[in-house]
Amino acid sequence: MNIQLNEHAFETDADTLFSLRDAEKPDADVAILNGAALSADAPLTDGDEVCLIRRGEAPSKEALEALMVARHTPGVHEKLKAATVGIAGLGGLGSAIAVALARVGIGKLILADFDVVEPSNLNRQQYFIDQLGELKTDALVSNLRRINPYVELEAHAVKLTRTTVFPMFGNTDVMIEAFDRAEQKVMLMQSFTSEKPDTPFIGASGMAGYGSGETIGIKKIGNSIYVVGDLATGAEPGCGLMAPRVGIAAAMQANLALRLIVD
Repeated sequence: MNIQLNEHAFETDADTLFSLRDAEKPDADVAILNGAALSADAPLTDGDEVCLIRRGEAPSKEALEALMVARHTPGVHEKLKAATVGIAGLGGLGSAIAVALARVGIGKLILADFDVVEPSNLNRQQYFIDQLGELKTDALVSNLRRINPYVELEAHAVKLTRTTVFPMFGNTDVMIEAFDRAEQKVMLMQSFTSEKPDTPFIGASGMAGYGSGETIGIKKIGNSIYVVGDLATGAEPGCGLMAPRVGIAAAMQANLALRLIVD
């Protein structure tokens, strides 16, 4: 039968996952069939995708990307690899969104933020103490390259205005707004959607504090605008921005981008 073995076309006479492992990579500790790591043997059928991994083994650069995406549902990676996502704002939302999309193997990220990493950022943003004082664009690019060196990264250390949104984000398949301030959010949404009304735009509003994560949802506005959050709980004295709830909103924004690209 014809299958995919470690992301390459492969012809085999093995009829089960473990018989394939024993024949081709008997020292493999992990056997993944169609995105699921299995501890019990399972039958193979034509077209299955199999990945065999030995823990601690350093693969070639070509094999590394294949192994990174082995847990994806078959067919997903090709769509993600071809997609470009823009992220405006690299704070608690934007830095977490970028990490999530890099981990799933997005093809290209266009990143924009003019700020530097400050101590107060470390309570919720994807940076480290030794990066304090660095531009967020530089720090995040460094972190993303350590996670997935195959993602194409385009970073702009600029303050976005109505006149600088384009052509910077002109070639995005999905645009994600990750600003803190309401006026910045409105500016970006209006500027982007007026130029690209059919391109999905994912904003966020209302994720401060430590209230229930279940109140954070997704609201669709028109044909292509989505807003993630509870639409009410903003940062104010006594209700700060904290990693868990901000992280929920960021993960929902990243997951929505994934859905829009794949579906």
